[in-house]
Amino acid sequence: MKIKFYKNFEKKYKRLPAKLKLKVKERNKIFSQDPFDPILNNHALQGKYYGYRSINITGDIRIVYKFLDKNVALFVDIDSHSNLYR
Repeated sequence: MKIKFYKNFEKKYKRLPAKLKLKVKERNKIFSQDPFDPILNNHALQGKYYGYRSINITGDIRIVYKFLDKNVALFVDIDSHSNLYR
């Protein structure tokens, strides 16, 4: 699985603390091998993110993404659960 990054995602990622960036890299590696690995809690979204999916990075931090095709995912946003789903 190839991962592409939306510009907004890249901006938010750069502002993350180093410890959280490391966790994101770990989860991206898992996602690349198996997007539906149970540790990621991959699930479809509703409302303003209809058509997108989410994976867990930590208990509160999520990545919102969508599949561009069966081998490419576009990571659109990363933030806390409460900030993403207000």
